Amino acid sequence: MNEDQPTDEVVRLSSVDVAVLGAWEGAEVDAAQPADALFRLHYAPLAGWCRRMVGDEEAAHDIAAEAFVRLLGRWTTVTDPRAYLYTTALNLVRDRWRRSERERVALRKTVMTMTTAAAPAPELRMVVASLPKRLQQVVVLHYFADMSVDAVAHALGVAPGTVKRDLYDARAKLQVLLEGTQ
Repeated sequence: MNEDQPTDEVVRLSSVDVAVLGAWEGAEVDAAQPADALFRLHYAPLAGWCRRMVGDEEAAHDIAAEAFVRLLGRWTTVTDPRAYLYTTALNLVRDRWRRSERERVALRKTVMTMTTAAAPAPELRMVVASLPKRLQQVVVLHYFADMSVDAVAHALGVAPGTVKRDLYDARAKLQVLLEGTQ
């Protein structure tokens, strides 16, 4: 193929450049750098529009920048860059709204779980505090931190059998202490 003959890609890129330049009627743009000119022309309005949509300056700039990155990834196939930018930004805003709603639902569930899960009674904490330190550690880690025997053993640097024995001893002492309070 002759180097002087344009390829399909170059022809396509040229038509995109022409479409971009034609849409800018009267705008001062540099025809040699259409992507740079497109960015300078549309970034600020797009970021402002995104800010009004999400109410957060930083998120708006992230969304606008992401829209431009996606546009550059499809530069040779996009015929109307401005429309592509705003459509992409709108989809990113919608994704953010969905993610925010999922986070709010998860937070509500977490708060509800935390408020419904009863904290150990102060009396129980005082009884556990009266145990020897070694037994306190295994009781707190296993029952209050909800760690498995193996996880407690790893955290304390002892064998799982030692943890099981300490839990057995702690339950026996707690039973005696709790029966004495009734």
